[in-house]
Amino acid sequence: MTDAADLELIRKATRDLARKFDLDYWREKDSKHEYPWEFVKAFAKGGWLGAMIPEEYGGLGLGLTESAVMLHEIGYAGGTGGASAIHFYIFPPGPVIRHGSEEMKKEYLPKIAAGELLMAFGVTEPDAGVDTSRITTKAERKGDKWVVNGTKVWITNAQNAQRILLLTRTSPRDPEKPFAGMTLFFTDLDRDRITVREIEKLGRSCIDSNELFIDNLEIGDEDVVGEVGKGFYYLLDGLNPERICVAMEQIGLGRKALDIAVQYAKDRVIFDRPIGKNQAVAHPLADSWIRLQAAEQIAMKAAELFDNHEQCGPEANSAKFLGAEAGFEACDRAMQTLGGYSYAKEYHVERLWRESRLLKIAPISQAMVLNYVSDKILGLPKSY
Repeated sequence: MTDAADLELIRKATRDLARKFDLDYWREKDSKHEYPWEFVKAFAKGGWLGAMIPEEYGGLGLGLTESAVMLHEIGYAGGTGGASAIHFYIFPPGPVIRHGSEEMKKEYLPKIAAGELLMAFGVTEPDAGVDTSRITTKAERKGDKWVVNGTKVWITNAQNAQRILLLTRTSPRDPEKPFAGMTLFFTDLDRDRITVREIEKLGRSCIDSNELFIDNLEIGDEDVVGEVGKGFYYLLDGLNPERICVAMEQIGLGRKALDIAVQYAKDRVIFDRPIGKNQAVAHPLADSWIRLQAAEQIAMKAAELFDNHEQCGPEANSAKFLGAEAGFEACDRAMQTLGGYSYAKEYHVERLWRESRLLKIAPISQAMVLNYVSDKILGLPKSY
């Protein structure tokens, strides 16, 4: 694990790079619904896209701790647009890194690290939602190929991605072992067999979200990640890091909104005094600072556990919950502090507020985090 001094160097290097793309850049990308390729290429040039990819496959060989620090700085600099563009090089390759064949890793990981290969993450389905055990996208064995049919939704990057990490059912769902019988493929996003339809949405408009309609997609055995039937368990190597990453992104985003609000509270004079002199303005901002600090501590603890190959589910879920709450609340309080000006796009707070709201429902809802803690940690009867 990187020591404190080196971690601070990583923080500074990624902060300096991320802040070369200012809030006006992100406002324009959001307004025009343009993918931030300039930003991605800058991080590719710096080698940061391969942060968690081992050095023998062209990456930096760093851990989730270092990546989380980087994504915090990106979230602070630009919000979830920049963070989402980069984090798809961080956690989605995890199952390939840990469970893919040597041939798969040699072929694709260097391309991901260099920014030459954009991937999508195909898990969520319209009728399954958070109950991943009930996905219906099916891969059937026909001769020497797997043939896949089904539908996925909320798939990021599919407008431009060349490959997709795709979760399918290869065996019927067994109520006694509901997460068994799923297989993970890392395969071409073949547009002759996959129809991609973009979803218009509230925020993070520079990063596409899509529905996928898969019709007789043929996949060879070389694209199977690990063993057939164990895909869900491999996916966990991507899900816990995702929760940690988005927590740190949201914390960074919340801190940006908080800093904008604090500066405005110092500068805005009403009734011959800065509004920040009023406790009704100052105390909510102070409270948000405290909550963002606390959320960062649990997120970094979760990242450390993951890097040490220890169980981190409780901490990862707690980080996502606290980060989502603290980040959105900071943005909401920034909206209140700026008053009418918060609605003006030139002040940037409205975009941060829109983007921050997403993290209360994705990649897992706050309610499902509480269900997880109730059942798995407290041992209470399962409610669903």
